[in-house]
Amino acid sequence: MAKRDYYEVLGISKSASADEIKKAFRKLAIEHHPDRGGEETKFKEINEAYEVLKDPDKRKRYDQFGHAGVGNDPSGGFGGFNQGQSMNFDFGDLGFGDIFDSFFGGGGRKQQRQPTQGQDIETNIDITFEQSIFGTEVELSLNILSKCDHCSGTTVEPGYSLQDCDQCGGSGQVVHVAKTIFGNIQQASICPKCGGRGKIPEKACSVCHGRGTDNKNQKIALKIPAGIEDGSVIRLRERGQAIANGQNGDLYVNIRVKSHQQFTREGDIILSQEHIGMVDAALGSELSVQTVDGPIKIKIPAGTQGGSDFKLSDHGVPHLKNNSRGPHIVTIIVDTPTKLSRSDRQVLESFRNKL
Repeated sequence: MAKRDYYEVLGISKSASADEIKKAFRKLAIEHHPDRGGEETKFKEINEAYEVLKDPDKRKRYDQFGHAGVGNDPSGGFGGFNQGQSMNFDFGDLGFGDIFDSFFGGGGRKQQRQPTQGQDIETNIDITFEQSIFGTEVELSLNILSKCDHCSGTTVEPGYSLQDCDQCGGSGQVVHVAKTIFGNIQQASICPKCGGRGKIPEKACSVCHGRGTDNKNQKIALKIPAGIEDGSVIRLRERGQAIANGQNGDLYVNIRVKSHQQFTREGDIILSQEHIGMVDAALGSELSVQTVDGPIKIKIPAGTQGGSDFKLSDHGVPHLKNNSRGPHIVTIIVDTPTKLSRSDRQVLESFRNKL
């Protein structure tokens, strides 16, 4: 039976790149593997095509002379699939463990290497509008997994030491040999006894029983900078969960700023409104306005219109990167009286007639 064109087998064009060839092979190899219900003959054909097209020299000869240019055994012994022969498969950056799991079902729950850093944690804190403007210091009280005081997180009873794991010999890995239709395949997995560390305590800590950690209530001082915004996050390095023989995780503090009854904020600008009567707007007046720094008097010139803005420099939000501050913008609202006495009405009518 004549062999199919290798490009056709992999479903690619003759101009396909090396990455495209590898990608097509990975997909077809997993799809047609015998242990996943595929046909062995089809799987052999896919591998044979890949062994030729992945090699630039073999591919060049194949493109020029066809199957005759690569001989009857293009894989250099791979095509025979001899039982008992150890085979190496080129699965590139997909990873041996991922391919093994895909082909053979993973052999149960996949083992993970013991982490070397504790978990990150987060908490929320509410502050007032004024605290967000001027900054503040608060104390957080959190129940956190912390390093055991007795063994300092080493898991070892003081006076004893860590020793090589007797199951993996200190390597942190155990090797299993799986017999397959392609020969013996070695699979390395994390040692279940030491969790991949390669070390176990000579005598476990009598307080934490070898865990290296205890759950404790911790008081953490937090400095909140002036000018911080609602929704900001402060990261405290290594103030998160502890882990035996490793580095603590980080603590993330979410800042929530309470709304203010009088002020709002836009970037580094504080906004507020002040109400005046129409007579003061027409004739001018002096007005005491509230700022985060306290009351400040401003002059309202005659003829001020409703919606006019007055800028109070350096009374806004401090900049996080320097000592300057934004402005405070006061918007004037001119109130028109809704109830007038007869005498008031006569005065206004007289004024209107003079306009």
